[in-house]
Amino acid sequence: MSATSDYQLKLEKYAGIALILSAALALIAANGPLAPAYHDLLHFKLGPAMPRLGQMSLHQWIADGLMAIFFLLVGMEVKREWYDGRLSTPSERRLPIIAAASGMAAPAIIYLAAVGGDPALAKGWAIPAATDIAFAVGVLAILGRHAPASIKLLLVTIAIVDDIGAVLVIALFYTADLNVLALAAALAVTGAMAAMGQFGVRRLWPYMVGFALLWILVLASGVHATISGVLAALTIPLGRGEGHSPLKRLEHGIHPWVMFGVVPLFGLVSAGVALTGGVATLAQPLPLAVLLGLFVGKQLGIFGAIWLAVKSGIAPQPACTSWRQIYGAALLCGIGFTMSLFIGALAFPLHPDLVDEAKIGTLVGSLLSALAGYALLRTTPPVEVTNEESDEAGEIFGADQPD
Repeated sequence: MSATSDYQLKLEKYAGIALILSAALALIAANGPLAPAYHDLLHFKLGPAMPRLGQMSLHQWIADGLMAIFFLLVGMEVKREWYDGRLSTPSERRLPIIAAASGMAAPAIIYLAAVGGDPALAKGWAIPAATDIAFAVGVLAILGRHAPASIKLLLVTIAIVDDIGAVLVIALFYTADLNVLALAAALAVTGAMAAMGQFGVRRLWPYMVGFALLWILVLASGVHATISGVLAALTIPLGRGEGHSPLKRLEHGIHPWVMFGVVPLFGLVSAGVALTGGVATLAQPLPLAVLLGLFVGKQLGIFGAIWLAVKSGIAPQPACTSWRQIYGAALLCGIGFTMSLFIGALAFPLHPDLVDEAKIGTLVGSLLSALAGYALLRTTPPVEVTNEESDEAGEIFGADQPD
């Protein structure tokens, strides 16, 4: 294994561990003597008054502010992969698009069936539809040689397409009343940032100033503020080569801060839920629907779509993989965590009790998916892979470091 891929493997492993620890700390804080202090901290108001929200709480600054940087990273990753990576040709896009689309539709259908058409709960249909890349890749990193490079590539490409779907869902289905003037101003700023790229602006600071202004305008528009991160990412020039690519420089620069700072912080403020009802809580329609969507819907949707695509000749089976390994990857895609917690809060903004129920379903469904996927891949014999595949698998999130 090259020094680059070895470094990246360690980075993924520790990022996954950091995310797990943050969730565990949140649960301990929410269910022990520190619970009142924990909740008071989350609702502590600080900073200047912002458009539409006024003075924001610590939780809002992390969920609406820092998570915009997370979505900036996601947007840059998607752009790079689409034009210069694993999704740069129609043949490379075909299988991940089919698998990700089915992997979002099946959990949503199972969720809606489980809530029995209750209109009060129907808005949560997208909660089990997303995959947490950091958590899933972290599990693969912990597996080491039991997770072949080809499986890592398959999971990451599916998760990239999944991210595109999640962003579209948030923008289209979880948007408040629109402020048309603010939205028009946000689009104008986006256009100006795109024009900078066309006129050869390669310094990053003008794009960061534009990103900050865009965040304020999107926040004021009623569209969720994190979408500003995706819009900003699409305007940053990709360029060619590491030294001449503003997008790759920024992606490499913020990646550790996002994966070891923003994402664990979001887990810390979002995963804290009081487990007062015990196992009986899982019998409630909402947590059960989320759990089934993640643990059952994801594996059925993704594995079923890949099997049908391969057997029908639409796409080839990923190289150097067995069906057992593909099924293990499909199980790991049921780790929703970050995006599921995020969408759960958007789905029920006026009902904190439902948000907590959705959190319980997300945590249990993600845990079951992680354990089942780990156990299956851990007991599957490793597959021989080429050096080229091993090096390519090290380029997760585009955060490969120069040798």
